[in-house]
Amino acid sequence: MWDNFLQGVLLTLRWDTFGMMGLGLMLGMFVGALPGFTTIMAMAVLLPISFFMDPMVGIPFLIGVYKGGIYGGSIPAILVSMPGTGASVATTFDGPSLTKKGKSRKAMEMALFASVCGDLSSDILTILFIGPIAIMAMKIGPPELGAIILLSLIIISATTSGLFIKGLVMCFIGLFFSMIGQDPLGGMSRFTFGFFEIKSGIPLLPMLIGLFAIPEILQAVEKKITSFVAEEFNLKAGEKLTFKEFRRSIKTIIRSTAIGTSLGIIPGVGQVVSAFVGYAAAKNASKHPETYGKGELDGIAAAEAANNAVNGPTLVPLLTLGIPGDKVTAILLGAFIAQGLRPGPQLFAEQGPLVFALLVAMIFANLIFVVLGYLTIPLFAKVVTIRKSALLPLTAIFAFAGSYVYRSDPFDLLVLVLFGVFGYTAKKLNFDVTPMVMGY
Repeated sequence: MWDNFLQGVLLTLRWDTFGMMGLGLMLGMFVGALPGFTTIMAMAVLLPISFFMDPMVGIPFLIGVYKGGIYGGSIPAILVSMPGTGASVATTFDGPSLTKKGKSRKAMEMALFASVCGDLSSDILTILFIGPIAIMAMKIGPPELGAIILLSLIIISATTSGLFIKGLVMCFIGLFFSMIGQDPLGGMSRFTFGFFEIKSGIPLLPMLIGLFAIPEILQAVEKKITSFVAEEFNLKAGEKLTFKEFRRSIKTIIRSTAIGTSLGIIPGVGQVVSAFVGYAAAKNASKHPETYGKGELDGIAAAEAANNAVNGPTLVPLLTLGIPGDKVTAILLGAFIAQGLRPGPQLFAEQGPLVFALLVAMIFANLIFVVLGYLTIPLFAKVVTIRKSALLPLTAIFAFAGSYVYRSDPFDLLVLVLFGVFGYTAKKLNFDVTPMVMGY
């Protein structure tokens, strides 16, 4: 294990890896700061770009988008009470109150430092424990693996938004779509209905972009959202966060990190649940719980440390068992497959140094993150005033271009549109598409 780890460190020390991670972090923070522009949508649209890069560049780029987006969602949550991502909903409990008190800078710095501490700590724990977990995973036979996959699908169906039965329905729809194409054992074509283009199965990338990006665009158009509510805000008011204020929240950050790390391993739980649990735990442990919800810096630290601590552990089921635990890891699974890598127990046996290189890259991403995040707080705070109507067409162009360059096949554009309409309809009916992607 440690040989693979040391080789992984050497593989990570590349200027292009660091450069693309930095770019990914910047793009993630930008998108996260835009209410309504989800991190999932950004990753789905940017996924094709990673195909033209080395695995040690393309995958860290997407991880950077992911990490930056989760933190970026706290910016509008603090400034204008509009969470940029679902993970930042708990941040709205105290963020806007701090802004009204002229402490927006303190709140944003606390969100940044708590995010980095939670994320960095959970990444280190992931590196320490993923090796033994992978060794155990290699001893699992097909029956046990099948049972684990079934249990994961049930957990995901139960924890996604909407009724449990709706989650199961979407899960079975995903399983049906996974059967389309050529039988890997017998070679018979299944459910292709004469379409040669899907003989190898439904193309994953256009399906992902269609399910996650297109519905967001269509919803914004439907609601006629052209601009954001924040026309102005007082970012310069108040002093910067002091070390004394940060030190007061260290226990909270450690507690929330433990909560986020523990919940992150469970498929389907994710940042939203972790943020709420972390916030509730901090409030219950506080000597002055009445201050929470009225502008408490400790509340910001609790929510942001917990939701960012999920980032590393959520990769554990993907890398060790090949089971994506949420939407983000489903997109990362697509990136791995496109690079010729199949996550699972054999990936550690065949590409051990590469796996640890990606995990080490996450550590370095946090070090880049804290510097870029601190320097760009004033810049990304202004993102909440950008007109959405200027960004929606650009997002749509990237979605269609990304789907086409995947195989240079016009049929993929049809897949994009069909799954986009399907995802939009599912969202209108309160069906979460995550179980469907997991089933696929």
